[in-house]
Amino acid sequence: MLKKFRDFIARGNVMDMAVGVIVGGAFKEIVNSLVADIFTPVISLFTGGVDFSTLHWVIRATEKLDEAGNVVLDEAGNAVIETLTVNYGAFIQNIFDFLLVAICVFIFVEVAQTLRTRAEALDKKKAEEEAAVAEPEPEKPSNEELLLTEIRDLLKEKNS
Repeated sequence: MLKKFRDFIARGNVMDMAVGVIVGGAFKEIVNSLVADIFTPVISLFTGGVDFSTLHWVIRATEKLDEAGNVVLDEAGNAVIETLTVNYGAFIQNIFDFLLVAICVFIFVEVAQTLRTRAEALDKKKAEEEAAVAEPEPEKPSNEELLLTEIRDLLKEKNS
């Protein structure tokens, strides 16, 4: 059993997956920072600094009661109110956050693909240049060889 587990862990795809998870976790921090520290402040300029996460709809508000059925009071002597709310603002904020993260990931993927494409093009160009240098063009026949070839062809025609 231990040998099977060791073989499983040592397989390449398990190690690749582990590396992917670790790098993905670090990448998540980069994307979250980009969204929270750069995009969100810029977007708040356009939305007037509205924090959607605080928007809610109160379904029911009642005074909090203790075990004896008495109204619970806060330190100032006011009744503590329990509310049942639908927090639609948090949902809206999560949608914006998702869209911002999706945009960031899209941008990162596009930049990575562009860089990869350019690197492959440079590698291909370099390989073609090396191949051109490695295969010198065949030497052209000298004028004497061309003249001898012409004489040979004429003699063949005459004898035919």
